[in-house]
Amino acid sequence: MKSRELLVQSFHAALAACDSAKVVPPHLPTPPKGRTLVVGAGKAGGSMARAVEDNWPAEAALSGFVITRYQHKVDTRRITVIEAGHPVPDEAGGKAARQILDEVKTLGPDDLLLCLMSGGGSALMTLPAPGLTADDMKAVNKSLLRCGANIQEMNVVRKHLSASQGGRLAAACKAPVVALIISDVTGDDPTHIGSGPCAPDPSTYEDALSIIARYEVEAPKSVIAHLESGRAGKIEETPKPGDPLFARVENKVIATSQNVLRAAEAFFQSQGIITAILGDSITGESREVAKVMGGIARQVQAHGHPWPCPVAILSGGETTVTVRGQGRGGRNVEFLLSLAIDLNGATGIYALAADTDGIDGSEDNAGAVLGPDTLARGRKAGMKALAYLENNDAYTFFKGIDDLLITGPTLTNVNDYRAILIE
Repeated sequence: MKSRELLVQSFHAALAACDSAKVVPPHLPTPPKGRTLVVGAGKAGGSMARAVEDNWPAEAALSGFVITRYQHKVDTRRITVIEAGHPVPDEAGGKAARQILDEVKTLGPDDLLLCLMSGGGSALMTLPAPGLTADDMKAVNKSLLRCGANIQEMNVVRKHLSASQGGRLAAACKAPVVALIISDVTGDDPTHIGSGPCAPDPSTYEDALSIIARYEVEAPKSVIAHLESGRAGKIEETPKPGDPLFARVENKVIATSQNVLRAAEAFFQSQGIITAILGDSITGESREVAKVMGGIARQVQAHGHPWPCPVAILSGGETTVTVRGQGRGGRNVEFLLSLAIDLNGATGIYALAADTDGIDGSEDNAGAVLGPDTLARGRKAGMKALAYLENNDAYTFFKGIDDLLITGPTLTNVNDYRAILIE
């Protein structure tokens, strides 16, 4: 099997490890005396809802509403799946989020709230706090996505502008709560996944204001006024760790980046290739992380240390891109273009980087692949790699040499997957 094919096959093996049909059923709770309401949001929302339906007793009451991204809907029978905007929230998501919160408030002690959360839930289930508007939320989200803040920092801000996130959904419910969570964030802390609607929130209004100041986030005056009122104690804080309400709440993370890396490791080992996992929580600017990875690859190739060749070097996590140009791209193609420039055509080194949800940034690709000939093929097509990198236009570069990785929606989301294969 050729190196490029090995990399693509490893990605599909990784995806299989976090398929909702595989990871949801072992964690389903026992049906209650009353009814079970299923709610949730995320790119895996539809597939998680279907996995619940396929494994829930036919005689047990089951209904609900789950929000997913456009083009991510799957057929369901008892749970309504609603499509909405991501990464910028839209009216459909706001309307569905209001419907979810209203329905949750009708549950009693004999019922059960089953919450299905996955990556993308923060934007999909956006319900503005009293005094804020949908336009306020859109403006903040757009600025957060471009400022270079990591997902945890973005979600601190979102939680303090929301009527349902940051533990507030669980607080609105009188029934026991079980949240099943597919993690798309480093550290796998439920408070950061989908902005933690059922998880205690240790952050504060002060933290949110500090993040806005640090990254010079362009926020409407109404948003700043809301956060300042919260800091002054005029608006109630999000529920904190230790709050008695969480005694009836269980947050269970059922799929993570580490699961993905282990699955890819098993695939490469089945092909007789040594595998090294650098970590499941790699963060930082995509182009800078690429330079570090390039240095490691050259060390291995030149010295056979710390691993002999052939070796597959794997990592997960979520890098960031501070957008300064006008191009198209996501963090994975930006990583790869920077890596290609750093390697400068080094022989025998191939790489793949992709988002496990099948969408790198907001484009139609999951990521891309590169090889020793990437820069040369770009030059042949009239493209100077460094100019494309500086314009944040890595998508256009890899499209120009037909090396984009396009999978369509994968209906899951466990952060990014990166593999460097050294022959």
